[in-house]
Amino acid sequence: MKRKLLSILLCVALTGVLAMGCSNGDGETADDTASTGTEDSTDEGEDSGTKEGGYTFGYTCMDGTNPFFVTLEDTIREEVEKNGDKLVSVDPANDVTLQIQQIEDLISQGIDAMFLNPAEAEGILPALDALKEAGIPIINFDAEVADMEYLVSYIGSDNYNAGKVCGEDLVKKSPDGGKIIVLDSPTMNSVVDRTNGFMDAIEGHGFEVVAQQDAKGNLEVAMGIAEDLLQGNSDVVAIFGGNDPTALGALAAANAAGMTDCMIYGVDGSPDIKAELASGDSLIEGSGAQSPVSIAKDSVEVMYKYLSGEDVDARYPVETFLITADNVAEYGTDGWQ
Repeated sequence: MKRKLLSILLCVALTGVLAMGCSNGDGETADDTASTGTEDSTDEGEDSGTKEGGYTFGYTCMDGTNPFFVTLEDTIREEVEKNGDKLVSVDPANDVTLQIQQIEDLISQGIDAMFLNPAEAEGILPALDALKEAGIPIINFDAEVADMEYLVSYIGSDNYNAGKVCGEDLVKKSPDGGKIIVLDSPTMNSVVDRTNGFMDAIEGHGFEVVAQQDAKGNLEVAMGIAEDLLQGNSDVVAIFGGNDPTALGALAAANAAGMTDCMIYGVDGSPDIKAELASGDSLIEGSGAQSPVSIAKDSVEVMYKYLSGEDVDARYPVETFLITADNVAEYGTDGWQ
């Protein structure tokens, strides 16, 4: 009987151990399921976070050090961040090859959309191909790309008119015509349009273009070119610069040459140019003014409209106008209009 009882007790104990073993096995399975559930939950959280985190926009312009683009970028960033979104900026420093590489890097970072101003209208096309292939919509601002078919929309100043108002002012102030120097930038569509507007306005009014050279929209480059040109053309009545940095470079050269009666025009309406106009004793005669603030805000507004499924126009022109010493007080000198 004792043996029988002991045998029964051993069987009961063994059954308990086996039951515990089965329970542990079930526990491990439950833990595995819980672990899988945690991973699923994490994935959903990541997806949810991505959606809640909003859009990541890329931004590139031809020259991030140009005060015009500094203000434009700052305004786009401010407007984007108001919506809880992110702006990732790159600066190619007027090098289209670098700009293409930087855009490819932005694509690899997973940007949702692109604000783009090209260093070269034609040269940027490979980057536009890459953006198109990645399904990334593009808002092109300030200077047009060569093929507008890639774009959601273009937002920019009426650049032709910006040059035209400068030319009209020159005709009025120099009715007998005279020799002039043009400092343009043929790879930048915006500057090409400004130069065309200026040249059309002065045509048939007795002006002779003694030199027309590419200043690349850069102050230092313009200054060097103007210094060389003014050595053999000290009798020019005017210099037209495709943007305000170019005009300021020409101003530095003209001042160094001791010139006192040359009229210098730029395009932008920058604070530096307006300060020259307000000084009352500068060779800067006028600037075909534009508003980087307006361009930036319009660019962001159109981008969000597109992303929300609304129809947008192919082009949104922004007004340009002439600022001279006569009206500069209306616009102030401590910021952009």
